[in-house]
Amino acid sequence: MNYTVDDRAAELGEYIITNNATVRSTAKAFGISKSTVHTDVSQRLKKSDYALYLKVRRVLDENKAQRHIRGGLATKEKYKSLHSESIKTP
Repeated sequence: MNYTVDDRAAELGEYIITNNATVRSTAKAFGISKSTVHTDVSQRLKKSDYALYLKVRRVLDENKAQRHIRGGLATKEKYKSLHSESIKTP
């Protein structure tokens, strides 16, 4: 059996739903680009499996809404670690 782009789109969609994953983490897990993941789940999946597309869209919309919070936490941790390193160094 041939593995088609529609099959890949469905597999990516299932992964995103199961793991509550971001486009970036999904791309890393599958070893493909973020652009490919985004195209597959936003365009190809919409045409091939609309019900799955709607589930994926909900997860991605939630991730997008939380993006600014995750970014802020990452920045906080970065400066926290930089500050603790500067205290250790005489």
